[in-house]
Amino acid sequence: MADIDLNNLDLSNIGSWPLLVKGILIAVVAIAVLTAGYFLDIQTQQDNLARVTNEEKTLKEDFEIKQAKAANLDAYKAQMVEMEDSFGAMIRQLPSKTEVEDLLVDISQTGLASGIEFQLFKPLAEKHIEFYAELPITLKMTGTYHQFGEFVSGIAALPRIVTLENISIAGGNKDTKGNLTMDVTAKTYRYLDESEVSGKRKERKKRGK
Repeated sequence: MADIDLNNLDLSNIGSWPLLVKGILIAVVAIAVLTAGYFLDIQTQQDNLARVTNEEKTLKEDFEIKQAKAANLDAYKAQMVEMEDSFGAMIRQLPSKTEVEDLLVDISQTGLASGIEFQLFKPLAEKHIEFYAELPITLKMTGTYHQFGEFVSGIAALPRIVTLENISIAGGNKDTKGNLTMDVTAKTYRYLDESEVSGKRKERKKRGK
Protein backbone atom coordinates (compact mmCIF):
# COMPACT_ATOMS: atom_id res chain seq x y z
CA MET A 1 0.00 0.00 0.00
CA ALA A 2 2.93 2.28 0.70
CA ASP A 3 4.19 1.76 -2.87
CA ILE A 4 0.93 2.98 -4.37
CA ASP A 5 0.83 6.63 -5.39
CA LEU A 6 -2.79 7.72 -5.21
CA ASN A 7 -2.00 10.82 -7.28
CA ASN A 8 -1.09 8.63 -10.25
CA LEU A 9 -4.38 6.76 -10.29
CA ASP A 10 -6.38 7.41 -13.45
CA LEU A 11 -10.10 7.71 -12.75
CA SER A 12 -10.88 7.07 -16.38
CA ASN A 13 -9.01 3.76 -16.33
CA ILE A 14 -10.04 2.12 -13.07
CA GLY A 15 -9.34 -1.29 -14.57
CA SER A 16 -5.59 -0.59 -14.45
CA TRP A 17 -5.62 0.23 -10.76
CA PRO A 18 -3.87 -2.10 -8.33
CA LEU A 19 -6.01 -4.92 -6.95
CA LEU A 20 -5.86 -3.61 -3.41
CA VAL A 21 -7.11 -0.17 -4.44
CA LYS A 22 -9.88 -1.77 -6.44
CA GLY A 23 -10.92 -3.78 -3.38
CA ILE A 24 -10.99 -0.70 -1.19
CA LEU A 25 -13.01 1.20 -3.80
CA ILE A 26 -15.50 -1.66 -4.10
CA ALA A 27 -15.87 -1.81 -0.31
CA VAL A 28 -16.48 1.95 -0.11
CA VAL A 29 -19.05 1.82 -2.89
CA ALA A 30 -20.78 -1.15 -1.29
CA ILE A 31 -20.97 0.65 2.05
CA ALA A 32 -22.35 3.75 0.34
CA VAL A 33 -24.97 1.70 -1.52
CA LEU A 34 -26.02 -0.14 1.63
CA THR A 35 -26.23 3.13 3.55
CA ALA A 36 -28.31 4.77 0.83
CA GLY A 37 -30.51 1.67 0.61
CA TYR A 38 -31.11 1.76 4.35
CA PHE A 39 -32.24 5.36 4.39
CA LEU A 40 -34.19 5.14 1.11
CA ASP A 41 -35.87 1.77 1.60
CA ILE A 42 -35.29 0.07 4.92
CA GLN A 43 -36.04 3.21 6.93
CA THR A 44 -39.30 3.67 5.01
CA GLN A 45 -40.22 0.06 5.66
CA GLN A 46 -39.49 0.46 9.35
CA ASP A 47 -41.69 3.56 9.49
CA ASN A 48 -44.47 1.63 7.75
CA LEU A 49 -44.00 -1.24 10.18
CA ALA A 50 -44.28 1.10 13.16
CA ARG A 51 -47.45 2.63 11.68
CA VAL A 52 -49.00 -0.78 11.01
CA THR A 53 -48.04 -1.92 14.51
CA ASN A 54 -49.81 1.09 16.03
CA GLU A 55 -52.87 0.46 13.85
CA GLU A 56 -52.87 -3.18 14.93
CA LYS A 57 -52.77 -2.10 18.59
CA THR A 58 -55.67 0.33 18.08
CA LEU A 59 -57.75 -2.27 16.22
CA LYS A 60 -57.03 -4.83 18.92
CA GLU A 61 -58.19 -2.43 21.64
CA ASP A 62 -61.35 -1.61 19.64
CA PHE A 63 -61.99 -5.31 19.16
CA GLU A 64 -61.60 -6.01 22.88
CA ILE A 65 -64.03 -3.20 23.74
CA LYS A 66 -66.60 -4.42 21.20
CA GLN A 67 -66.11 -7.99 22.32
CA ALA A 68 -66.78 -6.98 25.93
CA LYS A 69 -69.93 -5.12 24.85
CA ALA A 70 -71.10 -8.10 22.81
CA ALA A 71 -70.50 -10.41 25.78
CA ASN A 72 -72.64 -8.13 27.97
CA LEU A 73 -75.28 -7.44 25.31
CA ASP A 74 -77.94 -9.55 27.01
CA ALA A 75 -77.28 -7.80 30.32
CA TYR A 76 -77.52 -4.40 28.59
CA LYS A 77 -80.82 -5.40 26.97
CA ALA A 78 -82.22 -6.59 30.29
CA GLN A 79 -81.10 -3.35 31.95
CA MET A 80 -82.73 -1.32 29.17
CA VAL A 81 -86.02 -3.19 29.59
CA GLU A 82 -85.87 -2.58 33.35
CA MET A 83 -85.20 1.13 32.82
CA GLU A 84 -88.08 1.39 30.35
CA ASP A 85 -90.40 -0.33 32.83
CA SER A 86 -89.31 2.01 35.63
CA PHE A 87 -89.70 5.04 33.38
CA GLY A 88 -93.13 3.85 32.29
CA ALA A 89 -94.18 3.40 35.91
CA MET A 90 -93.06 6.94 36.71
CA ILE A 91 -94.89 8.32 33.68
CA ARG A 92 -98.07 6.54 34.77
CA GLN A 93 -97.82 8.41 38.07
CA LEU A 94 -98.04 11.70 36.21
CA PRO A 95 -101.60 12.75 35.46
CA SER A 96 -102.65 13.86 32.02
CA LYS A 97 -103.99 17.33 31.37
CA THR A 98 -107.56 16.15 31.90
CA GLU A 99 -106.69 14.42 35.18
CA VAL A 100 -105.09 17.41 36.92
CA GLU A 101 -108.41 18.78 38.18
CA ASP A 102 -109.23 15.40 39.75
CA LEU A 103 -105.82 15.39 41.44
CA LEU A 104 -106.43 18.87 42.87
CA VAL A 105 -109.70 17.58 44.30
CA ASP A 106 -107.83 14.61 45.81
CA ILE A 107 -105.36 16.97 47.54
CA SER A 108 -108.21 19.08 48.89
CA GLN A 109 -110.14 16.05 50.11
CA THR A 110 -107.00 14.64 51.75
CA GLY A 111 -106.71 17.85 53.75
CA LEU A 112 -110.37 17.84 54.77
CA ALA A 113 -110.21 14.16 55.72
CA SER A 114 -107.28 14.99 58.01
CA GLY A 115 -109.41 17.56 59.83
CA ILE A 116 -107.41 20.60 58.72
CA GLU A 117 -109.01 23.81 57.46
CA PHE A 118 -107.77 25.47 54.29
CA GLN A 119 -107.31 29.22 54.41
CA LEU A 120 -105.68 29.31 50.99
CA PHE A 121 -105.66 26.81 48.12
CA LYS A 122 -104.17 28.58 45.09
CA PRO A 123 -102.85 26.73 42.01
CA LEU A 124 -100.13 28.78 40.28
CA ALA A 125 -99.06 28.91 36.65
CA GLU A 126 -97.63 25.71 35.16
CA LYS A 127 -93.91 25.47 34.45
CA HIS A 128 -93.02 23.27 31.48
CA ILE A 129 -89.85 21.19 31.85
CA GLU A 130 -88.89 18.89 28.95
CA PHE A 131 -91.64 16.24 28.67
CA TYR A 132 -93.60 17.20 31.79
CA ALA A 133 -95.20 20.21 33.43
CA GLU A 134 -94.84 21.30 37.04
CA LEU A 135 -97.91 22.72 38.78
CA PRO A 136 -97.22 24.46 42.11
CA ILE A 137 -100.06 25.05 44.58
CA THR A 138 -99.79 27.52 47.44
CA LEU A 139 -101.48 26.13 50.54
CA LYS A 140 -102.23 27.72 53.89
CA MET A 141 -104.06 25.62 56.47
CA THR A 142 -104.78 25.45 60.16
CA GLY A 143 -104.86 22.39 62.39
CA THR A 144 -102.83 20.39 64.90
CA TYR A 145 -99.50 18.62 64.46
CA HIS A 146 -101.38 15.34 64.36
CA GLN A 147 -103.71 16.59 61.63
CA PHE A 148 -100.78 17.94 59.62
CA GLY A 149 -99.06 14.58 59.95
CA GLU A 150 -102.19 12.82 58.65
CA PHE A 151 -102.33 15.23 55.72
CA VAL A 152 -98.69 14.61 54.77
CA SER A 153 -99.18 10.83 55.04
CA GLY A 154 -102.33 11.06 52.92
CA ILE A 155 -100.49 13.04 50.22
CA ALA A 156 -97.71 10.44 50.17
CA ALA A 157 -100.31 7.68 49.71
CA LEU A 158 -101.89 9.27 46.63
CA PRO A 159 -101.37 7.26 43.42
CA ARG A 160 -100.03 10.40 41.73
CA ILE A 161 -96.76 12.19 42.46
CA VAL A 162 -97.19 15.18 44.79
CA THR A 163 -94.30 16.83 46.64
CA LEU A 164 -94.48 19.25 49.56
CA GLU A 165 -91.89 22.03 49.74
CA ASN A 166 -91.14 25.19 51.72
CA ILE A 167 -93.09 24.00 54.78
CA SER A 168 -93.51 26.62 57.49
CA ILE A 169 -95.48 26.05 60.71
CA ALA A 170 -96.37 28.88 63.08
CA GLY A 171 -97.83 28.79 66.60
CA GLY A 172 -101.52 29.17 67.28
CA ASN A 173 -103.21 32.52 67.90
CA LYS A 174 -106.65 33.92 68.50
CA ASP A 175 -107.48 34.02 64.80
CA THR A 176 -106.83 30.28 64.47
CA LYS A 177 -108.43 29.42 67.83
CA GLY A 178 -105.16 28.09 69.16
CA ASN A 179 -104.49 25.81 66.17
CA LEU A 180 -101.22 25.84 64.26
CA THR A 181 -100.85 27.40 60.82
CA MET A 182 -98.90 25.66 58.07
CA ASP A 183 -97.79 27.33 54.86
CA VAL A 184 -96.57 24.91 52.20
CA THR A 185 -96.09 24.67 48.47
CA ALA A 186 -97.47 21.46 47.00
CA LYS A 187 -96.19 20.49 43.58
CA THR A 188 -97.85 18.06 41.27
CA TYR A 189 -96.75 17.09 37.79
CA ARG A 190 -98.33 16.03 34.53
CA TYR A 191 -96.85 14.73 31.32
CA LEU A 192 -97.10 16.83 28.18
CA ASP A 193 -98.97 15.37 25.24
CA GLU A 194 -97.44 15.14 21.75
CA SER A 195 -98.89 18.45 20.56
CA GLU A 196 -97.50 20.31 23.59
CA VAL A 197 -94.03 18.77 23.20
CA SER A 198 -94.05 19.61 19.49
CA GLY A 199 -95.14 23.18 20.27
CA LYS A 200 -92.30 23.57 22.76
CA ARG A 201 -89.76 22.39 20.18
CA LYS A 202 -91.07 24.83 17.56
CA GLU A 203 -90.97 27.66 20.12
CA ARG A 204 -87.32 26.85 20.99
CA LYS A 205 -86.42 26.83 17.29
CA LYS A 206 -88.02 30.25 16.81
CA ARG A 207 -86.11 31.64 19.80
CA GLY A 208 -82.93 30.11 18.38
CA LYS A 209 -83.35 32.09 15.20
